[in-house]
Amino acid sequence: MLSLLWTVFFIHVAIYLVNTIGASTIDNLLWILYLKAPTPTSKKAREQNRLKREALALKRDMNNTSSQDQFAKWAKLRRRHDKTMEEYEAINKQLSSQKTSFDWSVKTARWLSTTGLKLFLQFWYSKTPVFMLPEGWVPYYVAWILSFPRAPLGSVSIQVWSNVCATTITTIAEVVTAVFVRKAAAEPVSVPAGAGAKKTQ
Repeated sequence: MLSLLWTVFFIHVAIYLVNTIGASTIDNLLWILYLKAPTPTSKKAREQNRLKREALALKRDMNNTSSQDQFAKWAKLRRRHDKTMEEYEAINKQLSSQKTSFDWSVKTARWLSTTGLKLFLQFWYSKTPVFMLPEGWVPYYVAWILSFPRAPLGSVSIQVWSNVCATTITTIAEVVTAVFVRKAAAEPVSVPAGAGAKKTQ
């Protein structure tokens, strides 16, 4: 079982990843994965795609058919196109409603497993030290701050440790990003052989 120290740390890693990647991006990715699962919703999505392709094909045939010279054929295509579009819109409305419910469920689960869990742990373990400091290692006022608000004096409270984790993760991510950006900027741009000669000519 994970210790309280690592549990809080990994929760903040998850929160940082969600904030960095973007909640909407994660929601859309999960929706795509959900549609690939063998569910009634995925069946509707496949039917929607089929109707969309069929409607586009019928629209293309209509455009290639003269409404004056081949009116009977054009009218038949028009009726099929309108019927296909009606079916497509009906399924699209159902999928939109299901996606709204899906997004709400995902948002709720994400909040409960990250921010909600963090707040619960901070409340439940408010009197529990994350770890103890060596006796006399820091002055009294520093020890009091580190144990704020309700942890035993001489320990680090979960609230303080939570703030340390959040700050550390953000700082490390910024440093790593800056290093990669600088490295990418320092890489020389390769020039094709003979390009300079052609330019001088």
